[in-house]
Amino acid sequence: MNSIHKTLGCAALASILLLSACGEKNDSATTSGAAASSPTATAAATAAASAGAGEKKPEASAAVTAGATRTVTYLNKTYTIPAKTEKLVITGSLEAMEDALVLGVKPAGGITVGGKFPAMFAPITGSTESIGEKSQPNVETILKLKPDVILGTSKFPADVSEKLVKIAPTFPVSHLSTDWEANLNLLAELTGKQAQAKQAIDQYKSDLEAAKARLGEKLKDKKVVAIRIRAGSITIYRDEFFFNPSLYKDLGLKVPDQIKAAQSQETVSLEKFSEINPDYIFLQFSEDENKDKPKSLEDLQNNPIWKSMNAVKNNKVFVNVVDPLAQGGTAWSKISFLKAAVENLSK
Repeated sequence: MNSIHKTLGCAALASILLLSACGEKNDSATTSGAAASSPTATAAATAAASAGAGEKKPEASAAVTAGATRTVTYLNKTYTIPAKTEKLVITGSLEAMEDALVLGVKPAGGITVGGKFPAMFAPITGSTESIGEKSQPNVETILKLKPDVILGTSKFPADVSEKLVKIAPTFPVSHLSTDWEANLNLLAELTGKQAQAKQAIDQYKSDLEAAKARLGEKLKDKKVVAIRIRAGSITIYRDEFFFNPSLYKDLGLKVPDQIKAAQSQETVSLEKFSEINPDYIFLQFSEDENKDKPKSLEDLQNNPIWKSMNAVKNNKVFVNVVDPLAQGGTAWSKISFLKAAVENLSK
């Protein structure tokens, strides 16, 4: 362990961390642009392999194992982490929570929404401690958990990331839908669930081919959009965000011009949205994201402009085909959405 790094980390967190706890933490993550491969054995395994039959293992091997590290490469950056990552904290990234759901990983700490874990995460959060909301991680709680690794988010501002790195190696999990495989494989590498990750990815790709064959040319000239109602307003996404990669890249549907021109996520008026005049609409609405305007979906559905669109007139609006809090660009979201989308688009 790098004693200088450890001391600096303790000083920065002195107001919230006991000196005794500081001495137990591993070094912060180090990054570089070069890729590195993970070792296939720990120091303890090497010692065991080299020891002769009946020979006593060196007492130092336990100490070496306790301080052993390995490197993991994620999105072209290399991170140094403990050889074993038994305690994992997920903060800021619902994407990582969804990946944990796919792989059956039970984090020591995780994100709550509105003060509670969303029902979709019930299979993995029975013993998980809340470390705060998506945009407001509770640093003190994370410190008490003493994680081996932290999964943050690429959306965190620099000051938040700096605090987390001083606690444990921290990965800025990408919020881009196009990085879904890299995100799932990262969690698999950290937790030894590579086989499960490969199975999930292979299954999705197999299901996708079957879906494309089933839909055929039916949607060739149709406009299909996915939107979310947030704070009572319509939110659209550029083609590489939310569920859009599943629709436009994976299924090969035509991207409406307004979606191409959108910001990563953009709030639009109903009047502007109606200019798209979609033939099919996938609409996600969560009460947790519309607490100040709980009747916004009902109001939208009663609006004459909404009723004038092709998708509405033809009864092709599909509300919450998957959990309304699903992020869209994760293995869980893609697997779940593909099945629901094909069922509805085939009608």
